[in-house]
Amino acid sequence: MSVTTTLSSKFQISVPKAVRDELGWKPGQKLVFVPKGKGVVLVPVPELKELFGLAKGADTTDYRDRNDRD
Repeated sequence: MSVTTTLSSKFQISVPKAVRDELGWKPGQKLVFVPKGKGVVLVPVPELKELFGLAKGADTTDYRDRNDRD
């Protein structure tokens, strides 16, 4: 899918309906701009409940914290 939008004089953009529908974005949803080269990637900020279990099974051996730094 390739759609375009225009940056307004107030530096605002509208996300085209086709993109909102395909990605399931809703009004009030927080998004983050991630710089990449000469452009950006626009991704939704995950909710806390979506992060639950993300590190399940992570190896915590040899873990360092601030107190271990020189």
